[in-house]
Amino acid sequence: MIPSVIASDFSAIPLLDLPASREFLAAMPKAELHMHIDGALSPAMMFELAQRNQVSLPYQSIADIEAAYQFTHLQSFLDLLYLGASVLKHEQDFYDVTRDYFTHCHADNIRHTELSFDPQTHTERGIPFATVIGGILRAMADAQRDWGISSALTMDFLRHLSAASAMKALEQSLPWKAQIKAVGLDSSEVGHPPGKFTAVFARARAEGYRIVAHAGEEGPPAYIWEAIHELQVERIDHGVRADEDPQLMQYLRDTQIPLTVCPLSNIRLCVFERMEEHNLIQLMDAGLRVMVNSDDPTYFGGYLNDNFFALADAFGLTRRQALQLAHNSFTASFISDEEKHRHIEQLHRFAQQFH
Repeated sequence: MIPSVIASDFSAIPLLDLPASREFLAAMPKAELHMHIDGALSPAMMFELAQRNQVSLPYQSIADIEAAYQFTHLQSFLDLLYLGASVLKHEQDFYDVTRDYFTHCHADNIRHTELSFDPQTHTERGIPFATVIGGILRAMADAQRDWGISSALTMDFLRHLSAASAMKALEQSLPWKAQIKAVGLDSSEVGHPPGKFTAVFARARAEGYRIVAHAGEEGPPAYIWEAIHELQVERIDHGVRADEDPQLMQYLRDTQIPLTVCPLSNIRLCVFERMEEHNLIQLMDAGLRVMVNSDDPTYFGGYLNDNFFALADAFGLTRRQALQLAHNSFTASFISDEEKHRHIEQLHRFAQQFH
């Protein structure tokens, strides 16, 4: 099932072809649909938790950790990500990193977020599934209470591990089926095609989970096709290599399967050399349903607003384009149509009031 597409007409609002200022982008209501909670662990918190939990890191200071954030490809980032995740041991640790992410959501005017977690990163080293999800869920509830930020949880499988390991994680998740909205697929893309996990995702669909998957970041367009046909995804995380296949571009335009694009991530992982070479605007102009996300914000140089600012600096993003990206982020989410309409109405009011 593809998430519903709710049309939005901003044509009655004047001055939308003006450049979107940072003030406009920062104040604009928005949703985030592609953010990994382990990737929101800041260098300061990593250092603090390492000391609190007596975890040895190969760094002597926060500055040493920051200096290590130089990536040449996806795997070089993942190596550091998994090292950083080793400081997370207790439910309070998972609460703290999730709570910290929500403080940035509040600052960035994110009204709804669908954050991902990788239980295998932690269960493989002996941390109970309940410990991981317990802290995250508690922080999600507190963000709703304190700031009115709604959220949903996606459980990602690590594709560099076996399908049997993914199935075990799926089975471990079942007691929390009511709290986990979707399952996805992340980690090392090249050499681990989506079809490796066809049976796992079939079981997940049978259990009632929504389906997403990373594809077309480092992997070829064929991986996007495979995620669509083999896994029956409702959203593609990344998908920026779709433009290498005209037939795929037409299919994505016709079906409006969303692409959760992460601009700063793509630059830091050398998918594109410079932001000016990024294809997000081209994908949007071609009629694809794209939106902006931060992926792993503390590792890639910015949270959601920072990604919007980078696009504005590189492309002179207009207000109309920014509003369309925000609109797409709400309509591609897994909230109800009633909630989507409410957010779109707020987006219209914002555009009119800002003018």
